[in-house]
Amino acid sequence: MPGGVSSPVRAFRAVGGEPIFIKRGRGSHIYDEDDNEFIDYVCSWGPLILGHSHPQVVEALKRAVERGTSFGAPTELETTLARIIHSAMPSVEMIRFVSSGTEAVMSALRLARAFTGRNKIVKFAGGYHGHSDGLLVRAGSGVATQCEQSISTMKNEEGIPDVPGVPPGYALNTLVAPYNNPTAIEQLFENHAEEIAAIIVEPVAANMGVVPPQPGFLEHLRSLTQKSGALLIFDEVITGFRVSYGGAQELYGIIPDLTCLGKVIGGGLPVAAYGGREEIMSLVAPSGPVYQAGTLAGNPLAMTAGIETLQILSQDGIYTQLEEKSSLLEKGLASSCNNTLVARGGIPVSISRVGSIITVFFTSEPVIDYDTARCADIELYGRFFHHMLEQGIYLPPSQFEACFVSLAHGDEEIRATVAAFGRTLRALNES
Repeated sequence: MPGGVSSPVRAFRAVGGEPIFIKRGRGSHIYDEDDNEFIDYVCSWGPLILGHSHPQVVEALKRAVERGTSFGAPTELETTLARIIHSAMPSVEMIRFVSSGTEAVMSALRLARAFTGRNKIVKFAGGYHGHSDGLLVRAGSGVATQCEQSISTMKNEEGIPDVPGVPPGYALNTLVAPYNNPTAIEQLFENHAEEIAAIIVEPVAANMGVVPPQPGFLEHLRSLTQKSGALLIFDEVITGFRVSYGGAQELYGIIPDLTCLGKVIGGGLPVAAYGGREEIMSLVAPSGPVYQAGTLAGNPLAMTAGIETLQILSQDGIYTQLEEKSSLLEKGLASSCNNTLVARGGIPVSISRVGSIITVFFTSEPVIDYDTARCADIELYGRFFHHMLEQGIYLPPSQFEACFVSLAHGDEEIRATVAAFGRTLRALNES
């Protein structure tokens, strides 16, 4: 296994040291192979909004396993989950289930090109939409960490891949703009309006750390795409059912043409989806000519976990509870810093949160895009990470990732986290 892991960020290369190997999880806690206990703010990188091993999800999965683990044929479970998603996100008039976020985005972009008859895609610097070749251009998440550490001298401009092994031609149809910069996106459309098939955007950037959209930014993207005939694709793999039940599109009141989902909709099992306007989705095979298929797509175990999770999330007051927990954590961290920007002793800290996703940036400047996110002190973050880990708090092992709060995080866990944060700031200031 390269690096001893199945996904690069897990290897701790961004923070140093050796990764911990997890044996089990319960509620907001995980336990490593040596039975050390940690309060978990990774939550499997977002899917576990209910916490680990939620009893209702576990019991439903036990029953599902007894019926069969995979059929390679349609099931009623797929229809049930599709209807739940449509009820939460009416813009998703038709949906196709796949197995990963990468697959969902790749398929959505192919569909956008087929629908518009155009080739170019606009993405934003620091946005991560999976590891398909055409999107590994100024990408966030683990790519951002790798580029900072090992290949930061490589040329990294519009249409130039971030990583070796991607032929430059694969990225020539990828245009890149700074996030939260309406002027830059307008310039791209002035130059390429008749060539642009779609804009793909994380409505809340969460793969360069958490960076909210500035007022009017998403509205501007919607207006530009409508005027030009391009599609607006929301990558809600992270934000879907996370920042609100109806995702970021409900939170901000912006209706995209296509939506990519993942993480929460599988309740911790591998599943993703893409969907949107019926006239667009009807081009997907077998209804139309745009081919896409998957052996384990619509897997009954993943559908079961997703159905149980979304049914719990649909209950009254759930997102109020989640907001209260997340706000309590944010206020506690900010209090430990004296204010939200500068920690005691001069350590620069900026805290950014939308709903139940939050990032602590080690920078004194407001983080509004990828360039300002990259100004954060990643060496200091690494020391911060290990201080917190030693105190039993498991955070993302990279400055460019988000922390996730779950419904299983109680006041006791949040108070313990805030106390550890304060001790860590003091230790960092003294070192």
